[in-house]
Amino acid sequence: MSITAKLNGLTDDDARVALTNCCAAEKWVSGMVTARPFASDAALCSACDGIAATLIESDWLEAFAAHPLIGDVDSLRKKYAATKQLAAGEQSGVDAASEATLHELAGLNRDYAEKFGFIFIVFATGKTADEMLAILKSRINNSRDQELANAAAEQLKITRLRIEKLANG
Repeated sequence: MSITAKLNGLTDDDARVALTNCCAAEKWVSGMVTARPFASDAALCSACDGIAATLIESDWLEAFAAHPLIGDVDSLRKKYAATKQLAAGEQSGVDAASEATLHELAGLNRDYAEKFGFIFIVFATGKTADEMLAILKSRINNSRDQELANAAAEQLKITRLRIEKLANG
């Protein structure tokens, strides 16, 4: 079943739940539910990106808050409970990480959150823990505005992937 057919076939309430699992920004979810029915997968993707372009800082922060900390097992368990089917494998690179890498990730995640006021967001699919750590290190000295833009761009990549996974879920 295509992504479009799947989303168009859901009730508004079910579509809201499915889309919230893709991106927890209420403004984005409401916009996507209202934009249905989608004429094609391309129209769905266009709506996804167009609505994301209208989000303001508070909307992005709402979306970021639904994510677990990279490498934090307890956070993963709590926050991935509702999205485990869509989010499966997103942080699989952490599974093989050394204790030293996990410890450094945890520490830099705390530093990042203290500095910017939101957690580190990265499109983790296909990345090792060491790669995520290198990305975190490269971004920790950015300005808050730059990091908000970086995190929003990463969130949109995650959202698109999760939408693709809806057709199979």
